[in-house]
Amino acid sequence: MENIALAAILVPFIGAIITGLAPQRTAKWLCTLFAAIASIATLLLAITWFSHGRTDVTYELVSFGRSVLFGLTIDRISTLIVFAVVVLGLLVSVYSGAYLTKENREHPHEGQSRYYALLLVFIGAMAGLVLSSTLAGQLLFFEITGGCSWALIGYYQKPKSLRSALKALLITHVAAIGLYLAAAWLFAETGTFSLTALADLNGDAKTIVLFGILFAAWGKSAQLPLHVWLPDAMEAPTPVSAYLHAASMVKVGVYIFARALMSAGEIPEIIGIVGVTMAMITLIYGFIMYLPQTDLKRLLAYSTITQLSYIFLALSLSVFGSRMAFDGGIAYIFNHAFAKSLFFLVAGTLSYSCGTRMLPKLRGIMRCMPLVGIGFCIAALAITGIPPFNGFFSKFPLFAAGFAMSADHWWMMPVMILALIESVASFGWFLYWFGKTVPGEPSEAVATASPVPVAMQGVLIILIVMSLCSSFIAAWWLG
Repeated sequence: MENIALAAILVPFIGAIITGLAPQRTAKWLCTLFAAIASIATLLLAITWFSHGRTDVTYELVSFGRSVLFGLTIDRISTLIVFAVVVLGLLVSVYSGAYLTKENREHPHEGQSRYYALLLVFIGAMAGLVLSSTLAGQLLFFEITGGCSWALIGYYQKPKSLRSALKALLITHVAAIGLYLAAAWLFAETGTFSLTALADLNGDAKTIVLFGILFAAWGKSAQLPLHVWLPDAMEAPTPVSAYLHAASMVKVGVYIFARALMSAGEIPEIIGIVGVTMAMITLIYGFIMYLPQTDLKRLLAYSTITQLSYIFLALSLSVFGSRMAFDGGIAYIFNHAFAKSLFFLVAGTLSYSCGTRMLPKLRGIMRCMPLVGIGFCIAALAITGIPPFNGFFSKFPLFAAGFAMSADHWWMMPVMILALIESVASFGWFLYWFGKTVPGEPSEAVATASPVPVAMQGVLIILIVMSLCSSFIAAWWLG
C-alpha cells in the first residue's frame, strides 16, 4: 500500500515535468495519461486497503531524530477522498482537452503545456495532502495548492484574472498562518508533527492547535471572513473552476479540519461552538449573495461557499459526540465534489457552445442541447439536496444528527431550522433559474449554439451518473 500511495502522489508530479517540456499539441494527451495512471493507483490503493481487512495503516516515511516530518495515512476517509480528487482531476483533464481550443466561442484559445502541467501538479498536491499523516506534510501540500491556484486562476494573463489570482494567493497564504501556528505548537508540545499527537495535547494547547487548523480551513474553504477570493477566482478557465473550486482546493480546508477532529480524541466544545456559529453566518451570507448574480459561474461560487458551510456545520456538530454528523460531513465532501463539478462543467459547456454563461441570455437549453439541460437539472437538484440525488444523502445525516442532539443542546434547534430554511430557499432559487433557462423557446445564443465535443459530453454523462450514485458509494465505504 505504501508504494501504491506514493505512486498516486508522485506520478502526477513526474507527469507535470514531462508535460511542461512536451510540445503543445501533445500536452493534453500526456496530462490525461498521467492523470489516468494516478487514478488507477488510487483505485488499487482502495482495493488493497479493503482486501486487507479495512485496517487503518500509517507509514512514517521521513523522520528527523524522533520527529516524524512526513508519512502516509491510509484509512476509510483518505482512500475515499483521494479517489474523488484524483479521478475528478482525470475528468477535468479530458474535458480541458476539448474545451481549450479555438472552437470555444467565449474563450477561443489552444491550451498551453503549462496549463496541463499545473493541473497535474495540483492533482499530485491534493493526493499528497489527503494521504499525509503529519501537519508538516499537510502544510507543504497546502502551500503547493495555493501556488497552483494562483497560476491557474491567472492562466489567461488578463489584468482582471491576474488580480483575482493574486487575491486568492494572498488570502489563502494568510490563512496558512493558522496551519504554521498549529504545526509549531504541536511540535513544541509533543516533539513531532504527527496528527495522532493531537490526542496527547492538554486542553489549552489542543484548543490553540485546533483553532489554528480551523483558521487555515476557513481560508482555503472560503468561509467568512476569508471568503472574498472565491467569487473573483471565477476568472479562471471553467475546467479549472470545476476542479479547484468544486473538487479540490476548497475541499482542502474542510478535509484538514475533519482529519484534525478525527485525530484529536476529545475535542473542546468551544471548537464546535465557534465552528457552528461561523458556518451559519457564512451560510446565510452566501445565500443572500445568490440573489443578484446573473453570471452562472459567480452564482455557483456563492453556492460553493454555502455548501462548504454545511460541511463545516456537520463537522462542528460532530464535536458534541455525533458520529453520524462526522460521517455525513465526509460524505458531503465526496458527494458535493461530483455534483458541483457537474454544474461548473455545464456552465463551461454553455460558454463553449453558446459564447456566454450569462443566465438572462440563455433560454431553451433543453430543446437545443438536451444533455446540457439534463445536466443543469440534475446538478441543481443534487446540490440543493433533493432525493434521490447525492446531495440529499449528504444533508439528511446532518439534519438528523442536529435535530437529535437538540434534545441535549437547545441552541441546536434554531440553528438546524435556519439551515433547513436556507436549503429550501436555495432550491427555490435554482428552480427559478432552471425555469428561466432550460425550458422554453431557445434564445439567440442557444439557437446558434455550436456542437458539444464528444469528450465534453462523456465527462458530463459520467458526472450525471455519479450525482446519482456517489452517495451509495460513500455510505458503503464509510460503513
